[in-house]
Amino acid sequence: MGNYLIMVTAHPARQEFVSYLKEQIPDLIVVMDQDSNAMHTYLRALEMTGQNPCVILEDDVELTGNFCAKLDAAISERPDRVIQFFSMRKADIEIGSRWDTGSRFMMNQCTYFPAGYAAALRAFRETWDKREVQWRSGKDLLVAAFLKSRRERYWIHVPSLVQHRVTRSIIDRRRSMFRRSLTFQEE
Repeated sequence: MGNYLIMVTAHPARQEFVSYLKEQIPDLIVVMDQDSNAMHTYLRALEMTGQNPCVILEDDVELTGNFCAKLDAAISERPDRVIQFFSMRKADIEIGSRWDTGSRFMMNQCTYFPAGYAAALRAFRETWDKREVQWRSGKDLLVAAFLKSRRERYWIHVPSLVQHRVTRSIIDRRRSMFRRSLTFQEE
């Protein structure tokens, strides 16, 4: 596997999902939610990463076949850029892999951050607009604001290497259970 950490932010109620991910990614680092606050868990993952490059997964994903090999190949092409490995946009089918404006970042199911980015993102959180800081979730909004502040684009990798499970959101039960990638391939 590449020279980066792979972490999952997880909720205790989803231990079955975490076990599945650990089977597929033996070196997976689990960052367990301690206070039913997804943002706090995400910030702990960023802190644990330090200056290392990392991939941060959410616990409610399924992985494509040969996930680690595909992840390595994609990261090796752009090791110094933020890469998103899950998307649900129409352009995924119409255009495929592409650059997008940082302010449009959404969906944090599986994201690669180059060396130094986790620490910079964690530090940015302290300066983030206080109206947005109140969110218990909003991790993708944080990443979007961070990339926008740096005037950076990010790479959307198609096909998606993870699929969002059909399951209720722990953060907000009103969210659709069918937030699915149109390009995910199991094998």
